[in-house]
Amino acid sequence: MAKPAAEVEELPKAIVRRVVKDKISQSSEEAEISVNKDALLAFSESARIFIHYLSATADDICKDSKRQTINADDVLKAIEEIEFPEFIGPLKASLDAFRRKNAAKKAVAAKTTDVKKKRKMENKPPEKNGDREDEEGDGEEGNEGDGADIND
Repeated sequence: MAKPAAEVEELPKAIVRRVVKDKISQSSEEAEISVNKDALLAFSESARIFIHYLSATADDICKDSKRQTINADDVLKAIEEIEFPEFIGPLKASLDAFRRKNAAKKAVAAKTTDVKKKRKMENKPPEKNGDREDEEGDGEEGNEGDGADIND
């Protein structure tokens, strides 16, 4: 059963507008170009359909590999399969930059966690187990004395 038009997943209009205007401003050196509301809707719907088509193709590639999770390589192969090879270079560059950025974030987070653990260990009061061992040590000496009495 098809969803009513109001329930169909739409891309955020503000983001679509920003992407379209940014691209138009890069390619046109003239004054700012206005984009009609219907044109924005057409861009949005076209992008949504493209995403669905690309997703379905990547899903097929993933299933052919007997996996259940689509990965970046599946998307790259899907782009090639649907005949948009000019997207592959920029997408790989963007993906590499994203991975480097996330690796740096993870490294900083891991370092911060390590520093917090070290501080916590330094500020931690001595454990009571250590105190108990000293007490037990005293008690053992008393037991040795008791044992000596028994042997006498």
